[in-house]
Amino acid sequence: MILRTPDSSDRIVLHTCCAPCSSAIIEALMDNGITPVIFYSNSNIFPRQEYLVRKEECSRYALKLGLEIIDDDYCHSDWLEGVKGLECEPERGGRCLECFRFRLLRSARFAASRGISVFTTTLASSRWKSLEQINTAGAWAASQVEGTVFWDQNWRKGGLQERRNALLKENGFYNQLYCGCEFSISSGNAQSAEGNPCRKTALQAQ
Repeated sequence: MILRTPDSSDRIVLHTCCAPCSSAIIEALMDNGITPVIFYSNSNIFPRQEYLVRKEECSRYALKLGLEIIDDDYCHSDWLEGVKGLECEPERGGRCLECFRFRLLRSARFAASRGISVFTTTLASSRWKSLEQINTAGAWAASQVEGTVFWDQNWRKGGLQERRNALLKENGFYNQLYCGCEFSISSGNAQSAEGNPCRKTALQAQ
């Protein structure tokens, strides 16, 4: 798979949601001479223990490859405020768009703080997410932070899905059963959905 960043730079910020989604993308970037600074910014994840488990898996893979990984602050209360009024939206609804905006704005700000112009996200690798929403949120985030560009690469193509599955098994990654927030927890997940005011709505949307 041949990759080239929007400005032909060889260093980017990669917003990373989890190890399974990021592994094949990171491999493809490095194969093309592009070094990602991994930015783990996922204040949507609930509960905190889930956040920590996913972070540890990302960190383990980054260490294996000799890459830098930055753990953003866990601000679940701020994230909840950002999606206030959208709690009962179905998956791929308005809540998801605001969630992407929240995380990608932080990614753009981090990129600018490092003097890196291009940022992208592993969220675009998931078939359960709306690429249109992700690209809209990324473009908006870049518009808010001078000197940054969102790379709207479709990370579902080029054999990356198949490679993702192979790397998942090869590395024994923890593979989560829901997106991350308390509103996306399904009845089939081992995590408790107790306290989720929209549990019935969320389940109907699965």
